[in-house]
Amino acid sequence: MIPQWIIEKKRDGQALDPEELKFFIEGYTKGDIPDYQMAAMAMAIYFQGMSLDETATLTELMMNSGDLVDTSSIQIPKVDKHSTGGVGDKVSLLLAPLIACCDAAVPMISGRGLGITGGTLDKMESIPGYRVELSEKEFVDVIQQCGCSMIGQTGRLAPADKKLYALRDVTATVPSIPLITASIMSKKLAEGIDALVMDVKWGKGAFMKTYEDAQKLAQTIVEVGSRMGKGMAGLITGMNQPLGRAAGNTVEVIESMEALKGNGPDDLMEVTLELCARMLMLVGKVQTKEAGIAELQKHIDSGAAFERFKQMVELQGGDPSCLDDYSKMPTARIQKAFTADEGGYLSQVSAEHVGRAVIILGGGRSKTDDQVDHAVGVTDIAKIGDQVSAGDTLLTIHANDEKKWEEAKQMLAKAFTFSKEKVTPEPLIKEVILPKQ
Repeated sequence: MIPQWIIEKKRDGQALDPEELKFFIEGYTKGDIPDYQMAAMAMAIYFQGMSLDETATLTELMMNSGDLVDTSSIQIPKVDKHSTGGVGDKVSLLLAPLIACCDAAVPMISGRGLGITGGTLDKMESIPGYRVELSEKEFVDVIQQCGCSMIGQTGRLAPADKKLYALRDVTATVPSIPLITASIMSKKLAEGIDALVMDVKWGKGAFMKTYEDAQKLAQTIVEVGSRMGKGMAGLITGMNQPLGRAAGNTVEVIESMEALKGNGPDDLMEVTLELCARMLMLVGKVQTKEAGIAELQKHIDSGAAFERFKQMVELQGGDPSCLDDYSKMPTARIQKAFTADEGGYLSQVSAEHVGRAVIILGGGRSKTDDQVDHAVGVTDIAKIGDQVSAGDTLLTIHANDEKKWEEAKQMLAKAFTFSKEKVTPEPLIKEVILPKQ
């Protein structure tokens, strides 16, 4: 096969057959096809798109470009969740132990934060001693013992995706739904799972800024996963304001632990319980969403989910005592209230500006190799619809540097908008998408 002929075919809007895609992805992974030809192919896909069959083939090829996690020794159903990310999105920390309490396994391979999107691994590394890098054997052993494990991507997991993502980043081809789908699914399905629930965020604090784009991505991912023989469901959830009342790393771990103890904010619990219930339905543990939520609530009320999380932390080298005594976790030196200059009802709490403030404080990354300050962030975030008076606290800033505190304060001044009339926030869960087949 001649690479440029395949590029021409996609450039002209024709579907590529599986052998052509295999030739291209295997050749690129091995280094036989150079970056400039892969960049041309990525741009052709960006403009011409791909059919669901093409996208499923691309996903499978990228998944099989490296190692697959062998979870065959785990006899209970294996299910995971993936979120496109947002500000304050700490759902994974609640979800993994909750599902593990329901006799299903969660082999969760997660990522780090980049830009305003927080990363699960950064949050978990706020816990002293917690190891996010495990061998495959250690990963499976932890799951065998407690039902869940949260680790980072190994070097040999979907190497085609790692190579292609770096190229897309510098060739302006990241926002392509077929390429996004193949990137997400090649890594997630390499975990050896039976089912996956997708949480696609939309809004100012999300990668997908419009509801329509989020809907298209969710539909594509659900259909591709279904074509690959996996149980699939997708939720489209709002990210115009932060999820929960904390954004950062340690502060989000603390909020997650309080949620597992039964003290979680309503919006965080709504998204978590809906995602978990859908996961349980996919693996046949419950028949209805309502039955799933009732089962999950039992494990919160009994303390079982919190104990399961502590067990996972201990198995991965972390200090579980810090989850009861938060002073053992990284703590910011400066904790000051950010107050309202006027009164009224909050009509906007911009997740984007809150996320940017966390980055300014040092709690996120603007480059992949930036060091994260796990102690910094914001807590007690007021929500859309809240009534406030001048001087009331809109959130608390946790900082380790006075200059950064001032810079974050200036950014946060743009986050809050007031109205004289009471504002009702949009529904948090906009749509549930299931396979059409």
